[in-house]
Amino acid sequence: MERHFRVTAKCLLFPLAQIGLPVSAQAGFFEDGKANVELRNFYINRDFSQTNTSQSKHEEWAQGFLLRYASGFTTGSVGFGLDAIALAGLKLDSSLGRAGSGLLPRQRDGRSVDESGSLGLTAKVRASKSLLRIGTLHPRLPVAHFNDTRLLPQTFEGVHLNSQELASLIFDAGQIRQVTQRDSTDREDLRPAVASAKAIRVSKGATTDKFNFAGVGYKWSPQLSANYFYGELDRFYRQHSFSLLHLLPLGDGQSLKSDLRYASSTNQGDSNIDNTALGAMLTYSLGGHAFGLGFQKMSGDTGYAYIHGSNAFLPNFVANNDFANRDEQSWQVRYDFNFAAAGIPGLTFMTRYIYGSEIELGAGRPIGSEWERDMDITYVFQSGVLKNLGLMWRNSSLRTNHFGSDLDDNRLIISYTLPLL
Repeated sequence: MERHFRVTAKCLLFPLAQIGLPVSAQAGFFEDGKANVELRNFYINRDFSQTNTSQSKHEEWAQGFLLRYASGFTTGSVGFGLDAIALAGLKLDSSLGRAGSGLLPRQRDGRSVDESGSLGLTAKVRASKSLLRIGTLHPRLPVAHFNDTRLLPQTFEGVHLNSQELASLIFDAGQIRQVTQRDSTDREDLRPAVASAKAIRVSKGATTDKFNFAGVGYKWSPQLSANYFYGELDRFYRQHSFSLLHLLPLGDGQSLKSDLRYASSTNQGDSNIDNTALGAMLTYSLGGHAFGLGFQKMSGDTGYAYIHGSNAFLPNFVANNDFANRDEQSWQVRYDFNFAAAGIPGLTFMTRYIYGSEIELGAGRPIGSEWERDMDITYVFQSGVLKNLGLMWRNSSLRTNHFGSDLDDNRLIISYTLPLL
C-alpha cells in the first residue's frame, strides 16, 4: 500500500519536474506525505409520518470510503505540493419509497444508486507562512463552510489563500467556482439556500460559478479573538460577517465562553435577499459539564443567506434546521458531558433544545413557530485493537407550526480511520 501511494504521488508530481525543479527539491514532497482511509458506515431513518407528505419516510443504510493523501512540499523558498481525496459510497439498504435521505445520489426514477465515487485534487503552494490551495476545497469559514453530516462530505472547487505572515493576524481570500453536494458526484454551479419560510426568491434557474470571499482574524489575547469576513455570491447576495470569541477562566476547572456573531446580507440583482442576523452563545463549563444558552434573531425582508447545501454560520444551525427564517427569533439550551471526568475517556453526551417563533409567513398567514430537540451519544475507542473506532447515535425531533414538515430522525454512524502513511 505504501509503495502504491508513493508511485501515485510521483506521477502527480511529474508536471513539477517538467518545469525545471531538481529531484533534490522534490524530496520533501514524498518524505512528508501522509495518507489515511476512513470507513464510515451510516444508517439514517427520517420519519415524516407526523405530517401529510408524499413520502412518509427516508430510510437508508450505506458504507462510505474516504481516502485522503496529503503530500509534503518541495524544498526551497517556494514549496509545491499536491493533495488528493477519493470518495466512494456503497448502498447497503434502500428502496424507491425510502430514498432521498442525502446518503447517496439518486437515479432519474428516484432510486438511490448502488455505488458512487469521485476524486478531488488540490495543488498547493507554500511561501513563508502563506499557503495557496487550488482545486478541491473544504473551507471552514463564516461565509462558506462545507457540510459533512452525511456519508460523504460536500466539496468545493476553487482557490483559497491563507496567510499568517503577521503575528496574531490571519488573512483568507479566494474564489469558489463549483460545488459537489453530499449526495452527488456531479460538479454544479452555486445558488443560495431557499426555503418557503425564508421568503428568499431567486430568478428561475439562475446559478453562478463565482463566490468571492476575503476575511481577517485577529487574536487579541489567548482568551479573545475576532474576525471579519466578506462573501459575495455573484448575482445573488453580498454578506458582511463579524464574530467575537472570548474565553473567561473562572478557576477550579470552570470557564465561561462567549461566542457573538453578526451578519448583514443584501441582494445583488437576481434575488430579493435582505437579512440581518444576530446570534450569541454562552457556555459555562465545570469539569466535564458544559451548560449552554443561545439566542438568534433574524430581521429584514428575508431569512439568512448562505450557499445551498453548506453549513450556516449561526449558533442555532443544528441537525435538521437553521432557525433562520424571515423575522424568526430562537433560543437554545444545551448540555454536554464528557465522561472522561468520570473515568471513561472517549465517551461524550450532548442534548439541546431550540425553540423559534415570530416567523413571518406572508400576508394572510398566521405567525409560524418551530422547535427541535437533539441528542448525541458518542464513543471513540482510545486504545487496543479498536483504537480510533467511533460509534455515534443521534436522535432528534423537529416540529413546525403553520409551515414545513415535522420529522423524527435517528442516525447510527460507525467510523474508523486507518493511517496508511
